[in-house]
Amino acid sequence: MKRALIFVAALAIPATGLAAPAAKPVAAQHDSNAPISIDSDSFQADLNAKSGTYTGNVVIVQADMKLRANVVKLTTVNGKPDKVVASGNVVVDSPKSGIVTGDNGVYSVVPRVVVMTGNVVLKKGKDVMRGVQLTVNLETGQAVLGGGVKSQTGTQGNGRVHAVFLPNSQ
Repeated sequence: MKRALIFVAALAIPATGLAAPAAKPVAAQHDSNAPISIDSDSFQADLNAKSGTYTGNVVIVQADMKLRANVVKLTTVNGKPDKVVASGNVVVDSPKSGIVTGDNGVYSVVPRVVVMTGNVVLKKGKDVMRGVQLTVNLETGQAVLGGGVKSQTGTQGNGRVHAVFLPNSQ
């Protein structure tokens, strides 16, 4: 479970970091060996499914990173973290990187890939990026923000990524 929260680092990519290649992988910017604190209204373990679910006002802190969500479910395979699924008002906050919000976030531990979906907003200072899906590869430091897909019944999002950068702000 200790490595399971490294996804927090990935979700807090600086908004301007998406516009240029990352200097080093995102995970290298976060101390994944720091203690992890988890607070929630309740916790339920499912030994058969090898999972644990934190529900209600979930707050997870590791070093200077903080994740808030309505529900966070952790699953394991062979006693090792496999997947972390955060849902409902997901907010990841890092003083170094900024704030990322979305409806849901999934961290797949073995491939080290994070996917945030639904009303994704990245903020750092006054810079803002918006989209429907953010995918981050922690190994490569590469991130892709998508604007949604158009369907026959309408559009999820408006089909575009929107960004506002203020060059003279910090």
